[in-house]
Amino acid sequence: MINLLKGESVMAVSFDLQTFILRARVLKLYRQAIRVAKRAPAHSKGELMQTIRQEMEKNRDCNDKQKIRYLISEGIERLKGLGEMLDMQGR
Repeated sequence: MINLLKGESVMAVSFDLQTFILRARVLKLYRQAIRVAKRAPAHSKGELMQTIRQEMEKNRDCNDKQKIRYLISEGIERLKGLGEMLDMQGR
């Protein structure tokens, strides 16, 4: 919905509570993934960051709340595995 205030266009987006919470969980997962990726060896850090970004972008327009919950769970598990692998390497 676009509101016009004093000649300016302002985007006003309204979310229901469930959508708001899912969005917050996705953003939290993204931030955690970036933090873990920064611990990766220099030669693979860039590729890992790019992969994380591509995965997020691929599902950006998903509106199916059940699928979003699944993707969040899958992302958490994959991130946990990556973190454990980096821990074993001493990173």
